[in-house]
Amino acid sequence: MTSPEGGEPRLVVSDLACERGGRLLFQGLSVSLNAGEALIVEGPNGSGKSSLLRIMAGLLAPTAGRISWRGLDTRLEPQPWRREMVFLGHLNAVKRTLTVRENLAFLGCDGSPGLRESLNLEGLDHLPAAMLSAGQVRRLALARVAARPGGCWILDEPAASLDADSTARLDELIAAHRARGGIAVLSAHALDEAQTVRLGTCP
Repeated sequence: MTSPEGGEPRLVVSDLACERGGRLLFQGLSVSLNAGEALIVEGPNGSGKSSLLRIMAGLLAPTAGRISWRGLDTRLEPQPWRREMVFLGHLNAVKRTLTVRENLAFLGCDGSPGLRESLNLEGLDHLPAAMLSAGQVRRLALARVAARPGGCWILDEPAASLDADSTARLDELIAAHRARGGIAVLSAHALDEAQTVRLGTCP
């Protein structure tokens, strides 16, 4: 995909390294992404995929390296990055005792037009999240992501628990996000025209 903007890359990862529990997961990782681009992170279990995404989201500190967004170091000047980045990890951050409508309101995306239809949540407003299937809960969690177009989506196994139809809807959401100039960083998911970083277990 051709970036709709020229100039310097929006997201730059430089010489990143991660050590967890005394074990080096990866080092020397560098990649840059401009508007409309995507990155797929691949690798076996334990290779550091989730750690990399959490470092990029600012939830873990890297052992070495730097991440910048629009030219600003995301650790030294985090606010611009936090305003434009949304992270979805393995946990869905859905309130089980609240209804679908209440969860959408809590996540700040109840007013987004077409959101229920795009995620196949129509007709579920009155149901508590505790009564939803695993796939429905994941789609509800993705509503928080879909309501934040144009920045950077960091998604750890976003298609977990989704059926084929819901995965196709996810692909459409990501494509629309990228068409608007958004950036996507994902693990365990395949996209057309995306860069790929493969992590391997370090000796």
